[in-house]
Amino acid sequence: MGLFDKMFKSERDIVKEEIEKIPWKYITEEQDIEELEKQSFSKPVIIFKYSTRCGISRITLRKFENDLPENMDVAFYFMDLVKYRSLSNEIAERFKVSHESPQLIVLKEGKVLHHSSHQDIHAKRLSEYI
Repeated sequence: MGLFDKMFKSERDIVKEEIEKIPWKYITEEQDIEELEKQSFSKPVIIFKYSTRCGISRITLRKFENDLPENMDVAFYFMDLVKYRSLSNEIAERFKVSHESPQLIVLKEGKVLHHSSHQDIHAKRLSEYI
């Protein structure tokens, strides 16, 4: 993508192009949080909270996607916490995890198995928690 393209695309548009390696489901309403919590009883759920205003979020997401082991039987959920801050707060309250950005939360059977933020987010270590 050239400089000219970046000038006319929003940060959100750029992020959408960058997160195509994983079949993310987007958290955009409270019903999505209820769905992912229910789904965590059949398979682990990974929530990636991302700020479109934060360069560290972009770097962390790219590294996470590149390092992710193949064929993981998990559900991937992605949240733009700038646009959906109230939902990010709901996740923090419901699962008793302080809000951070970027942030990775791993749920199983409705409970948090692991959470990390910033440079502590490591895709290669997911098998330790799942």
